[in-house]
Amino acid sequence: MNISILSIDVAVPVYTPSSAVAVSVGFADEMMHVRLADGRIISVPIVWFPRLSAASEIDRENYEIGPSGSGIHWPEIDEDLSVAGLMAGVDLRAA
Repeated sequence: MNISILSIDVAVPVYTPSSAVAVSVGFADEMMHVRLADGRIISVPIVWFPRLSAASEIDRENYEIGPSGSGIHWPEIDEDLSVAGLMAGVDLRAA
């Protein structure tokens, strides 16, 4: 028995993000959600970050995204996080 398989090469466009750039930060329950320029959302438990976990809702919402979009700063609680660190998913309590 002969089996013949027809192969057709078709170029399929694939979206490849060039960088991870934060555009906004939000909080829901005990999670922080960082929206990236390419549409991805990074979600991490705020308990990983003691200053954010202990902060008031007003202080959490008072954040600044750096000019390059690679870092987030909360001036009232002196907290700084990098998008790269959030993407790595490192639980700082385990370090």
